[in-house]
Amino acid sequence: MSTVLVTGCSSGIGFATALELARAGHQVLATMRHPERAPQLEQTAASEKVRIKVLPLDVDSDESVSACFKAIAEPIDVLVNNAGIEIHGSVEELPMSSMIAVMNTNCFGAVRCIKAVLPQMRERRSGCIVNVSSISGRIANSPLSAYCASKFALEAFSEALAGEVKPFNIRVALIEPGIQDTRMARDISKGPQSIYPQVDRFSGFFRALLANPISPDASATAIRHVIESGTWQLRHMAGPNAAPFVGWRASMTDEQWVDWNALSDDAWYDAVQRDFGLDARKP
Repeated sequence: MSTVLVTGCSSGIGFATALELARAGHQVLATMRHPERAPQLEQTAASEKVRIKVLPLDVDSDESVSACFKAIAEPIDVLVNNAGIEIHGSVEELPMSSMIAVMNTNCFGAVRCIKAVLPQMRERRSGCIVNVSSISGRIANSPLSAYCASKFALEAFSEALAGEVKPFNIRVALIEPGIQDTRMARDISKGPQSIYPQVDRFSGFFRALLANPISPDASATAIRHVIESGTWQLRHMAGPNAAPFVGWRASMTDEQWVDWNALSDDAWYDAVQRDFGLDARKP
C-alpha cells in the first residue's frame, strides 16, 4: 500500500478521494487550508478506523507548502493535486485579482507541491503525481474563462512534466472530471448577475445537470485506478458525462464553437434542449 498526500480534502473530490484510498488500505495524508473548519473527514476516518491523517496546507503559500512537506517523516509515494477554486464571470466583469487567484491555486499550487515532492521521488526513482484537472482543461467557454485557463495551463504543465520525470520512473496522470455534484458546481449553478448572457445561461445549464447529480466518487475511483494500476496513460476522464462533452466539443471547428457560444438566448436554449435534452431556462 502507498502513502498518498491529497490536497484540498475539505469537501468534494478531495474528501471522496481521501476516503476511497484509505478504505482501500492506503495511508492518506489529507490536507486542507483550515482543518478546524472541516472536521467531517477526520470524524469519518475515526468512525471507520481507516488511516487518514489531516494536515494544514495552503497551496497558495510557499511557506505553508514547505512547512507541510518538511513535517512529513515518511516518504510520499503518491501526490494528488486536487486543491482548486472556481470564480466565474465575464472577462470584462471579473476582477484581475480573481483571475490571478484562480491561476495561483489551480496551477501554481500544484506546481509548488510537485516541486516539494520531486526530489525524494527522483532519488528513490519511484513515485506517482496525479493532477486533478477538468474537462474545462479541454473545453473553454464563458463564464469560466479564468477557471478554464488555469486547467489548460495545468494540462500543459503536466504533459511537459510527464516526459521530464519518466526516466526516473515517476508517473504523471491527469484526471479530467466532468460536471459532478460538488460545492464548486453548485456555486456555478447560482451565477452572478451580468451584462453578458452567457453567465446566466451557463448557470441554468449547471442547474439542469445537477438535477440528476453525479457523485465526486467517480473521480475518486479514477484516481485510485491510476495509483493502483501502475498505468502510464496521461489523461483519464472521470464520470459518465466527461467523454460525451469532450467528444461534442471535438465535433466542432473552433469557429463553430465560438458561434455556439455567441448564439442568441432563444437559439442557445433550444440548442441545449436539442443536443442534451436539458431545459436550462430559469424555472
